[in-house]
Amino acid sequence: MSVIDPAALTFDHRTRLKDAFISRTATVGVVGMGYVGLPLAVEKAKVGFHVVGFDRSVDRVTKVSRAENYIADVADAELREAVDLGLLTATTDYTALQRCDAIIICVPTPLTANRDPDISYIRNVGAKIAHVLRPGQLICLESTTYPGTTEEVLLPLLTASGMVVGQDFFLAFSPERVDPGNRRYTTKNTNKLVGGVTPACLDVASTFYEQTIQTVLRVPSPRVAEMAKVFENTFRAVNIALVNEMALLCDRMNIGIWDVIEAAATKPFGIMRFEPGPGVGGHCIPVDPFYLTWKAREYDFHTRFIELAGEINLQMPYFVREKIVRALSERGIALRRARILVIGVAYKRDVADCRESPALKVLELLENDGADVSYHDPFVPRCRLRGGALRRSVPLSLERLRQADCVVVLTSHSGIDWQQVVKQSNLVIDTRNSTRDARAGAKNVVLL
Repeated sequence: MSVIDPAALTFDHRTRLKDAFISRTATVGVVGMGYVGLPLAVEKAKVGFHVVGFDRSVDRVTKVSRAENYIADVADAELREAVDLGLLTATTDYTALQRCDAIIICVPTPLTANRDPDISYIRNVGAKIAHVLRPGQLICLESTTYPGTTEEVLLPLLTASGMVVGQDFFLAFSPERVDPGNRRYTTKNTNKLVGGVTPACLDVASTFYEQTIQTVLRVPSPRVAEMAKVFENTFRAVNIALVNEMALLCDRMNIGIWDVIEAAATKPFGIMRFEPGPGVGGHCIPVDPFYLTWKAREYDFHTRFIELAGEINLQMPYFVREKIVRALSERGIALRRARILVIGVAYKRDVADCRESPALKVLELLENDGADVSYHDPFVPRCRLRGGALRRSVPLSLERLRQADCVVVLTSHSGIDWQQVVKQSNLVIDTRNSTRDARAGAKNVVLL
């Protein structure tokens, strides 16, 4: 494995580091081998970089070392080749960060119980890097966070040793733009934003990403890149909230929201199609807007529009429960002890990710009301509800469909036979319009 020799470095770390990136002789460290980190690590290894993956999970490190894939967006063959060629290794030993010429931080940035930013993962990794930091390294944060994190949190940790940013080491922010399950836009062909703490940092970081990503866009500062990322997801959250609120109004007015969406979407300009659902899920949309609203308060600014959108989206699981109660009541069935089969707990179609999934909240609400709830999800064999209760997926058999008092569709997986779901079920509550091609003439389907 080729590593830049710290003893051989002269004052011009910038030129030497760029040359190492262009020649692919640099060693790349990726901290956090999850949905962002593993695809990034494989992409770098594919072009010849030696990559070391860092994760505190022994299970993940073991799987990478054995080339056992656990991320759907990574090709099994590409992971196997990278490991077999010795271009990708993994470890739980963070002292090995000193060997890396580029260190890319891809750790979680969740919310606390009070929905405030939790950047403890970033702080912890920053402290580990600071402990082994040497001249001639690039550190780039990819984790989504509030504007100012790179310069206000990471920079002080890294300069505490006396090294100068932009001269001894280089620091930048380049937000991940991973969309799990998206086959069209991948790590390689999704435009990459890069913001450096100094012009030299921007130059070095951009050169690094240009080796594997088709289009790298340089922005004026890390804050711009951080804000751009948060804005991207806030834009989606607000528009989803708008269409969710329209769904609530259409329900009150007895108008089909899906008919409204189909009609509005025929306009060739001035509108983007967003669809309602049981809420929002995933690692970005339910989380990122709260990072922005939290930071805004530091400037005596209240993001009322964004906060309202968050409130609407958070209420959608409760609305789904209400629809279920109403539909069952019309058939003389009480929710308590009703047999309910949920289809889909992943936060989006055809992925094995149930982080922040609104389906989990719906399950929790139904169980708290005394319903007998089971779920089927071909991508999520098991899941945990709040409080740690473990649930396992059940087979989607014809008998199970017939025995359920109500089948609730919360995720529109493509492999489900929706014709049979409609035909065999007594009642279907479809929150995703999954049955659009299967419910002609059916009177047992209730849409969101």
